[in-house]
Amino acid sequence: MKLDPVAPELRRSVSRIPRLPLRLAWVLRGVRALARRHSPGDPVKGVTVELVDEGQGIRVYTPAGDRSGAALLWVHGGGYVIGDALQDEVFCSATAQALGIVVVSTNYRLAPEHPFPAALDDAFAAWEWLGRSAEALGIDRDRVAVGGGSAGAGLAACLVQRLYDAGGTRPVAQWLFAPMADDRTAARRELDPVRHRVWSNAANRRGWRAYLGTEPGGSHAPDYAVAARRADLRGLPPAWISVGDIDLFADECRTYAERLRDAGVECAFDLVPGAPHGFETWAPDTRPARELLERSRAWLGAHLSGSGAGSGPGSSVVPGEP
Repeated sequence: MKLDPVAPELRRSVSRIPRLPLRLAWVLRGVRALARRHSPGDPVKGVTVELVDEGQGIRVYTPAGDRSGAALLWVHGGGYVIGDALQDEVFCSATAQALGIVVVSTNYRLAPEHPFPAALDDAFAAWEWLGRSAEALGIDRDRVAVGGGSAGAGLAACLVQRLYDAGGTRPVAQWLFAPMADDRTAARRELDPVRHRVWSNAANRRGWRAYLGTEPGGSHAPDYAVAARRADLRGLPPAWISVGDIDLFADECRTYAERLRDAGVECAFDLVPGAPHGFETWAPDTRPARELLERSRAWLGAHLSGSGAGSGPGSSVVPGEP
């Protein structure tokens, strides 16, 4: 993909992002090691970070001063094969500070060494840990949202489905940035030549194949493995879904948002013009990213406070219309 479709404010940043040959085992090992050791930035001032060792690594972000009593469980991205909670240090701490909430960010086991359901089980374990620790953290157990980016958003959506079916305490909202929600996109070979920036369909296919342990796009996927494969979406909590209009996941995100609405689930869908995959994380200081984060945090804050929805600021969020 040439830079022409990319929003002018994002072109310089996206041109610096290397293409990773994720099919090579040594590249995977190198990227993973880098993610475990290096954060793209320090946590924002006024937020403390505690590392909890629950067998997988949980990071707890607590803002100073008054807190609302609400919380967010956050799941990092990386195509199911790379990534670490540390990569979202700035994002999670800034969200904690902006909303006056505790943010719990969890690691999970990566494919292909650990295929489904390992990552989902780890996200579920983090949810259970948050519940057990709610009193100590000053959290109202009934005011917790689940969110994530990319593969982490796909895991978050699947976790919400699993928790809904299990009964008991459920998330009050799902906060999804460009969710990797449908393995059937990876099976669309006509998308391979498009050369989507940051995350191509070839990389997408490798990620899904590693996670599912089989070729993506088959006639069946295990329950809770692929968010978009769930037939009945009724009863799920309100959702925020954002994605760039030149992101590989744009169509699947739009379709999932439409299906949620058709099932009676409130869903705000934010389609950002000229935005490649994950732009809010690798270009957070640009105008498109700042405006998206402002809109998304306004939506999350409203749902955590119980005041509900609406579109929030910004005309690109249009509840009820794809």
